[in-house]
Amino acid sequence: MKIALKSAYKSLLTDDVPVGAIILKNKKIISKGYNTIEKNKNTTQHAEINAINKAIRKLKVKNLDCCDIFVTLEPCPMCAGAIVLSRIKNVFIGTLDPKNGAAISVLNILNNKSLNHRCNIEFGILENECRELLKSFFVKLRKNRKIDK
Repeated sequence: MKIALKSAYKSLLTDDVPVGAIILKNKKIISKGYNTIEKNKNTTQHAEINAINKAIRKLKVKNLDCCDIFVTLEPCPMCAGAIVLSRIKNVFIGTLDPKNGAAISVLNILNNKSLNHRCNIEFGILENECRELLKSFFVKLRKNRKIDK
């Protein structure tokens, strides 16, 4: 998770929400991703999607069923759907997202019995660090918005 957090910090360089993800195969890092939504003006470029796309290109496969993902923030519905469709086995989450989370907080896509793939999920890995990074980003964002008004 420390490496996913390092990736999340890269998002700050382009004023993106600091979320990072890494994908491992056999305990080796295959890919890293971070939010590039603001940078590329593309709402689909979340950390998980970026990491999944890189892993698929690197491994030259469509399914990542032999892989694990570490992500600093609970995946949104889009990212949870991509994780399920790419058949990632284990999902390790830093902190929950009570407004958009699709692992447990708002929806349960990652472990939904109606879907043909379910993931093993573990929460709370470096939770305080992941939460504080996001919290400080949004505090700064709100402060900057007040200054702009």
